[in-house]
Amino acid sequence: MKTLTQKDRIIRHLNDKGSITALEAMKEYGIMRLTSRICELKDEGYNIRSEFVSSKNRYNEPVSFSKYSLV
Repeated sequence: MKTLTQKDRIIRHLNDKGSITALEAMKEYGIMRLTSRICELKDEGYNIRSEFVSSKNRYNEPVSFSKYSLV
């Protein structure tokens, strides 16, 4: 059985769930540099959209982060 690469896991996640954030990538797959993997996937021809999202952290402070999805 083939071991999935980080990029394989990201593409599978995007296909299954629609989007991924750095926090999801770290928690679910141990991927620490999601943006780097996304850039590599884009270079390989994947059409991935980046959306800047605003939210609140656990201290109710405003935070912003990128959310990636396949186009």
